[in-house]
Amino acid sequence: MGDLKFGTRDKRGNWAPNEPLDIAPFWTGKFDMLGEFARAYLWPWNAFHMAMTLASWFLLIQPNLALFQTFSLAGFALLLAAKAVCIFAMYGSIELFFYVRRKQDNRFKYNAKFPSENPSDVFWFKSQNLDNFVRSMFMSVPIWTVIEVIFLYCFANVIHAFGWLRWEDSWVDLVVLTLITPMIHEVHFFCIHWLIHQQPLYKWVHSVHHNSINPSPWSSLSMHPVEGLLYFGTVALHLALYSHPFLVLWRFNLAAFAAIVGRIGFDLLEVGKGRAIESHAYAHYLHHKYFEVNYCDDGVLPWDRWFGTWHDGSKEADEEMKARFRVKREKLRAKGTGGATSP
Repeated sequence: MGDLKFGTRDKRGNWAPNEPLDIAPFWTGKFDMLGEFARAYLWPWNAFHMAMTLASWFLLIQPNLALFQTFSLAGFALLLAAKAVCIFAMYGSIELFFYVRRKQDNRFKYNAKFPSENPSDVFWFKSQNLDNFVRSMFMSVPIWTVIEVIFLYCFANVIHAFGWLRWEDSWVDLVVLTLITPMIHEVHFFCIHWLIHQQPLYKWVHSVHHNSINPSPWSSLSMHPVEGLLYFGTVALHLALYSHPFLVLWRFNLAAFAAIVGRIGFDLLEVGKGRAIESHAYAHYLHHKYFEVNYCDDGVLPWDRWFGTWHDGSKEADEEMKARFRVKREKLRAKGTGGATSP
């Protein structure tokens, strides 16, 4: 599959799609695009995340709920093992096929280089791949597991501000909440993400994640433990909202498995002759490239458009971004400070 039919390469070999990014069509009046938007929104990523949530709920959580009536090592070990296996299988398979074996070389790859080609002292072992793998598997996954154990303990012991909703009594409410949960996740992601881009949180916390300027799958959950707590800990709101543990699990899986979507590094993943999966990774690739744009990628709610941090990949967006950076630098000089996170 020739990538130059769908995009262009600059003098460094970096690839970009021909068409600029766009926000959800109902915000721009492009109602004829609603069908395509709904298809891309649901398939394949959100369908996969929901399948993982259903499997976890019915095959793992419900049969073992008694384990979480207390804070038991057995319950923690069960969840940790399940999450580690699933993350390793998903992240590891994409990393193996597209970054180690380089199944499609650098076709449709935004940054022409692979992380393994650029060893750096900013990473443990001078390797982005090893650094990101260790941080993901041995920091972020355990943090996620601990927080989920706390929630399951609350559910098993009926601890909630208003009482957990029951599917038998509130199935309509829960269906609606299930549908809007990805949008709730977008709100949280934008707010937390913007917050940790401010000093001193950026310097001491989020810069660990942004060391991966050219992210790959293992970069997805490679973060400082404080960021991990903020990233997964936001589900604490479900203890004060009308909710159900299934929705909490849905939120967790969106946070953990959807994280890879923006760090795949390829626009299309070739899966057969003439067939490919859309990654929807370009918006977040631009965030890792420019630091202070696309805090919330290109979801249902256009938070970046509303707050002036949207970048669609076009030359016009480049100029707007540079103008914004110039204004910021001038303000910092006037205050006699430095430390902007933009390049």
